[in-house]
Amino acid sequence: MKLFKPRTWIQATLLAVPVVAAQVTLSQLQAGLGLHPLSAAVAQEKKGPDTRETRRTPALRNNVYEKLAKAQEAAEAKDMSGAASILDEMISSGGKGALNSYELANVYNLYAFIYYSREDYAKALKAYEEVISQPDIPLAMEINTKYTIAQLYFVQEQWQKGIDALLSWFKLTDKPNANAYVLLAQGYYQVQDYDKALQNVEKAINMYKAEDKLPKEQWYNLARFLYFEKGDINKTVDTLEELLKYYPKKDYWVQVSHMYGEQKKEKLQLAAMDTAYVQNMLDKGTEQVTMAYLYLNGDIPYRAGKVMEKGLKNGSIEGTSKNYEIAASAWRQAQDLDKAIANMEQAAAKADDGELYSRLGNIYLDSDQFDKAITAINKGLSRGGVKRPDTARLVLGMAYFNTKQYDKAREAFKAAGRDERSAKYAEQWLQYLDSELDRQAKLRDG
Repeated sequence: MKLFKPRTWIQATLLAVPVVAAQVTLSQLQAGLGLHPLSAAVAQEKKGPDTRETRRTPALRNNVYEKLAKAQEAAEAKDMSGAASILDEMISSGGKGALNSYELANVYNLYAFIYYSREDYAKALKAYEEVISQPDIPLAMEINTKYTIAQLYFVQEQWQKGIDALLSWFKLTDKPNANAYVLLAQGYYQVQDYDKALQNVEKAINMYKAEDKLPKEQWYNLARFLYFEKGDINKTVDTLEELLKYYPKKDYWVQVSHMYGEQKKEKLQLAAMDTAYVQNMLDKGTEQVTMAYLYLNGDIPYRAGKVMEKGLKNGSIEGTSKNYEIAASAWRQAQDLDKAIANMEQAAAKADDGELYSRLGNIYLDSDQFDKAITAINKGLSRGGVKRPDTARLVLGMAYFNTKQYDKAREAFKAAGRDERSAKYAEQWLQYLDSELDRQAKLRDG
């Protein structure tokens, strides 16, 4: 039996990347800049501004601070309209010139939060752009805002702009974290620059490992996809083994089983799929049929038969002609002819042509049910579509011979012999038939 490789549907799971789009949640934005810009401002003033050598951050004046505090209080109470009204008044009274750059940055920072809360990402982006356009704002504020801008571009699926914004952020920060590298990897994935995507997700994974931290499942999944796309089977397997170590799931057992097959490691291929099966993870009929094929490939037909029997009985495996045929083949190889016959009867009845009736006749012959063999093979030949009618007629001749229907046996053997592939065997059977008739004649005469 050929090694079965369910390539199409396994590849579909390997090509599926569960988390690749950068989804920026409200909590992530709050963590980046904070819903509390004023507390951050006060902290900055107490510590002294975090600036470059030439950057001097202007002070946040008390009257401005109080108005911002009211706007922030309204935002915290989810009164976004009230918060926006306060900010509008701050901008309109005296114009922007009435506020220094740091005060304006805080105003636009809160505007951005309001727009984001309303899911108006375009306006949120413009507001954040206004934040970083202000001169001499604290470096930490600029860094955090640029990171948030990159996230918002990704939320809007503006991948290249998100990449560019993130690269600008990388130039400012001294210690980029692993999440930033993953975000960049996801951006490169979306623009199909898989080499750069892989470099960045590998960087993130290695950073976590260096700190004895467990890399996130979706990071491994992105790496797994990218290795598979590059045709790096060994690295794909290594990544799947890491996933199974820390995040054991059915999909990873199924995928690594397939990849072991690509590596010609048939024993590991069977073992991985078997591990999933014995844990009752394989709930889909296609997966169970794959399991049966792997048992057959591993010369364990009895277990293949049991898998098919259980699935067909509980309905998880669809009762198609093909699936009953697989079950019949498994039981025949396991030398359980009764079960082989029962399944092949089902398979033949559901088939559109006569091929399976021909094969059913062969099993009947093996179990010495000669009359049933004759009926099945004749039905198959009359239906048509038998792949080797010459072989079917050889079996038919044997069945007729065993029921002492010698004339019909001779006719079947002669018909089989017209095909050169069976001519030799047909001639041998005809000679044997003649010798048997001669022996019987001598017995009668004697």
